[in-house]
Amino acid sequence: MTRIMRLLTAALLLGLSAAACADQLLMIRSSLPFPEAMLALQNAITTRGYKVTRVQNVDQGLSKTGYQTDNYKVVFYGKPEEVAQLAARHPELIPYLPLNVAIFAERNSTLLVTSRPGILAGFFPDPELSATFARWEHDLNEIVNEVQETR
Repeated sequence: MTRIMRLLTAALLLGLSAAACADQLLMIRSSLPFPEAMLALQNAITTRGYKVTRVQNVDQGLSKTGYQTDNYKVVFYGKPEEVAQLAARHPELIPYLPLNVAIFAERNSTLLVTSRPGILAGFFPDPELSATFARWEHDLNEIVNEVQETR
């Protein structure tokens, strides 16, 4: 595992308040260069009715600590009304909102890594939330598969 992948995995795991296992992460490799993969990711998110709410530059922070990185960002996304309603009804979900995907360049390809939203059902057993988590996971699978299949 490369240093960047280890850092990315650690960052995602720290973002969760519960411990995560490798099967709780979704990771795909795209043959697209980083800029094209980033565009494909944002397009795949928006075509499924979500809004990209923020793109956080992680590469600058890593570079300041001595790590040499290519492009490395975290794309946050959600449906604003849904996120607001969920946060109001279930404030315990706030640390997990909005959803996010880390995207970074590795040699001649681009990797996308995220936690699987379906795992949240194990921590929040409300049936209404379980249906939401399952829908998010389905949509996320479609999003990353679209990026992976884009040529």
